[in-house]
Amino acid sequence: MRIRIVDAFTERPFAGNPAGVVLLDTDSFPDDGRLQQVAAEVNLAETAFAHPLPRAAEADWALRWFTPVTEAPMCGHATLATAHVLKTTGTATGTVRFATLSGVLSATADDDGSITLDFPTASLTALPVSQKTAEVAGALGADIVSAHHAGPHIDDLLIELADEKSVRALAPDLAALQRISHRGIIVTAAAEDPTRGYDFVSRMFAPAVGIDEDPVTGSAHTALAPYWSARFGRDELTGLQASARTGLVRTALRGDRTLLTGGAVTVIDGELLA
Repeated sequence: MRIRIVDAFTERPFAGNPAGVVLLDTDSFPDDGRLQQVAAEVNLAETAFAHPLPRAAEADWALRWFTPVTEAPMCGHATLATAHVLKTTGTATGTVRFATLSGVLSATADDDGSITLDFPTASLTALPVSQKTAEVAGALGADIVSAHHAGPHIDDLLIELADEKSVRALAPDLAALQRISHRGIIVTAAAEDPTRGYDFVSRMFAPAVGIDEDPVTGSAHTALAPYWSARFGRDELTGLQASARTGLVRTALRGDRTLLTGGAVTVIDGELLA
């Protein structure tokens, strides 16, 4: 089994979010236990597995994503990484359609070398002050400006903090976050200086699915895009995910769809021998 490691949402290696990518030459997936074993061995936030579909199918490739401990219903950076491998190996060009647990998602190779994903826009539901928001604030160690639930394809809490410095300074209690019954906690704030090339910052913590902090989270930006677009009155924005690796996600809100654009770099190409 050939495995590539691709850094997604970055133009340079050792930044962005690394994803494992496995292109299968079969017409079906191995059993779930095998996929989970491989993802655990790769031990990145997500590993993507894809196999080609018949020409008459509604999509070109079937695609699944696994964290080290469970299957993910949606993953942006591993989808971008898979599209990058398809493009750079000459396996596919132009727009590729993926059949996934979240419906058909597409990825388009852009002229500038970046890739644009077409994902469903998350719906946001404001959360009142409650025991849950108090638990989140306590786990984050920060005061919350607002809290929303993001769904249905993701199950995250979107938390706004007072400013960019507060987001960058977070050192949350991960054990406490893990006890909160959601996929992850997206923490965000407006950019301190928008002239630096981004409009908002974010960080993503998902210990409940085996990811203490995700370096750059494409799917989270399907919630961040509508949230900040409503605030700024603009449909096209750029988000900086302020993890240690950092990464940029360009977003374009198109009603019930969100376009996510970024670069990718293949850093490892090898074989699983077991």
